[in-house]
Amino acid sequence: MKLKSLCLPLIFFMVTGCVTTGDDPRDPYESFNRKVWSFNKGVDKVILKPAAKGYKAVTPDLVEKGVSNFFTNIGEVPTIINDLLQFKLGKAAKDTGRFLINTTLGLAGLLDPATDMGLENQPEDFGQTLATWGIGDGSYLMLPFLGPSTTRDAFGQVIDSAVIYNLYEELDNDTQTEIILRGLDLVQTRAGLLSLDEQLNSAPDDYKLIRDVYLQRRQFLIHDGNPPIEDDECEFEEDCEEF
Repeated sequence: MKLKSLCLPLIFFMVTGCVTTGDDPRDPYESFNRKVWSFNKGVDKVILKPAAKGYKAVTPDLVEKGVSNFFTNIGEVPTIINDLLQFKLGKAAKDTGRFLINTTLGLAGLLDPATDMGLENQPEDFGQTLATWGIGDGSYLMLPFLGPSTTRDAFGQVIDSAVIYNLYEELDNDTQTEIILRGLDLVQTRAGLLSLDEQLNSAPDDYKLIRDVYLQRRQFLIHDGNPPIEDDECEFEEDCEEF
């Protein structure tokens, strides 16, 4: 979280000095963003993708599912906070119930009995909260290491990361354990995206695909699955929901 809070202001400073050459008005810093995208792909190719493949190869599906459930359960805490900030009181009650059930009956979140009870995971983040408060997307940004975002969502990521950071602190004050948890979360997330690699590699312009899917996915989340109908509807609707 500390690294992110230091990096984002620097990124904003660098971006504002870039020439606006993008054809898409949502992406005025396309030249800069494409360079960051190339950098991220390089890091992924050398580090993240091999780690994710190795993780899937040696981890039984049951264990992998349990790890995924554990981090999803931790993510319920910022979701509940953002439910309240958006005045979604009914949803806040359901998400709180989901968190309590999975933390107790689900053995600290390793199991997911709440979904079987009809309490499905419906994440909310501070970027969505800002959107409901009337703050626009801002410009599209490709962040080093962190991936696609917008100026609004990047700020939201800092706030949500602060909440998660404090949760890890509560779980264990051991720095080494915290680093392992964060690293495992990152590898687990990347492993879940391996199935999309083939489609991404076959895209005529993988940068544009990621940008369009991300922005449309954000609209899907902000409007609770009912975004305004636009002429350029997502051609990869299923992937938008997975992204």
